[in-house]
Amino acid sequence: MAVMEHRTTFALDDVTIQKMRHLAKRWNVSQAEVVRRAIEQADRLAEQEKTQILDRLIAYQQKGALSARQAQSYMEEVAENRAEWGRGE
Repeated sequence: MAVMEHRTTFALDDVTIQKMRHLAKRWNVSQAEVVRRAIEQADRLAEQEKTQILDRLIAYQQKGALSARQAQSYMEEVAENRAEWGRGE
């Protein structure tokens, strides 16, 4: 098990707290472990999504439905949108 070096505080709504406590009890783990698992899964899903988007763009290009310039433009737009999400805009 990893050594826990950081502590933090979160403000969560009642529904989220109830869900977290339910999962902790169901999985027989701490609430912190529930958060760690949720973050790990969210990270995996984000990577899968990125791969799926790239795979679709490649398929579109191979079919001639999307030019390399259009694909690059789309990927730049996606990157800009994600950067804005990270800043909470």
